Amino acid sequence: MLRIGIISDTHGLLRPQARSFLLGSDHIIHAGDICDPAILEELNVLAPLTAVRGNNDRGAWAHNLPEVAVVKLDQVAICVIHDLNELDLDPGTAGIRVVVSGHSHKPSAEERDGVLYFNPGSAGPRRFKLPISVGELIVAGNTVSERTVDLMRLG
Repeated sequence: MLRIGIISDTHGLLRPQARSFLLGSDHIIHAGDICDPAILEELNVLAPLTAVRGNNDRGAWAHNLPEVAVVKLDQVAICVIHDLNELDLDPGTAGIRVVVSGHSHKPSAEERDGVLYFNPGSAGPRRFKLPISVGELIVAGNTVSERTVDLMRLG
C-alpha cells in the first residue's frame, strides 16, 4: 500500500500543517501554482516528488516543470495537470486511473468512466471562503481511495 500526498496552489506558502500532513508520504504530487522553487525543495526532502507548472509559475525555475506529468505508482497511472480544462487526452483510453489537478482552489473528487478526478483544493493563502486543504491517495495494487483534509482543522 502506498500513501500519495497531494498538494496544489501553494502560491509561495508551504504551511507547517501541510508539511506535517505530507510527512510519511511514499510520494508527493504538487499540481501547480507553486510560485516558489523552495517549496519543491522542501517537499522533495519529504518524499519523491512529481510536480507540474501552474499558470502562476514563472521564471527560469518554472520552465523546467512540465505542464502535464504521468506517474505510475504501484499499478495505478496518475496524470497530473494544473488546470483540468487543459487536459487534451482521454484518460481512460490512455490507461490513466487518476487525474490530479488544481487551479480551481475547490477540493473535489469524482469518479467518471473508471477515472478518479481529484483536486485537493488550495494549500496556500486563503481565497474567498474556500477551505485550505490538501489530500491523499491510498494506492493498493490497482485500487485507489482518496481523502481531502482541511488544514485549519489540523491546528
